[in-house]
Amino acid sequence: IFLEYTGDKNENNVPDPNEIGIKELKGDGDFRSAECIELLKEADIVVTNPPFSLFREYVAQLVKYEKKFLIIGAQNAIIYTDIFPLIKEDKLWLGLTMNSSNRWFQVPDDYGSYHKEEDGKKFAFVAGVVWYTNLTHSKRNEDIILYKKYNAEEYPKYDNYDAIEVKKVKEIPMDYTGIMGVPISFLHKFNPEQFEIAGSNRGTKQDVNGVYGRGSFLNGKETFKRLFIKNKRL
Repeated sequence: IFLEYTGDKNENNVPDPNEIGIKELKGDGDFRSAECIELLKEADIVVTNPPFSLFREYVAQLVKYEKKFLIIGAQNAIIYTDIFPLIKEDKLWLGLTMNSSNRWFQVPDDYGSYHKEEDGKKFAFVAGVVWYTNLTHSKRNEDIILYKKYNAEEYPKYDNYDAIEVKKVKEIPMDYTGIMGVPISFLHKFNPEQFEIAGSNRGTKQDVNGVYGRGSFLNGKETFKRLFIKNKRL
């Protein structure tokens, strides 16, 4: 089924059940079906929690039909080969809340995989979820306050990248002009007027140094997922 609300009829400023039309779909409601695509075409903004296993395909559809959106996804999707280029090209970014936090989602009664039950309702636990969007918000224009200065001992260079390792976003040096590797949580504070996203050590066919399909290494040991950034103000 799908629900259609066409406005307040009893003037109480609340979308009451009798004001919401319940309509039967001809198919099974798959977002890829022709029927659901026709509904998508009518939308100005899409707000939803898409299947995480089909996240790449769902985002590709939203981009294809040039929709504004606010959707929930796993933070690790940042470095997917299909998602990261959109972030790098400033076509997709993170929303304001759910900063890679762990969340409980209610699931249908017949859902087999769940983690707890309260008041007869089933809930599944999902780790590290965020909002993905192409709707602008005030945080995107706030600078990260930088206070540390670069020194080679505290910020070593990678074995296989011409970039330095920055372990924490708050420790980004204020005076380094080259490429820096930062945790993917950087995106929660990313201001495109302050920094440029140059690449990633995961999820890209070719990274900033032309290295294909490899992580970044320090003293022979592979680091965690990293975004490569550059300060645009220097």
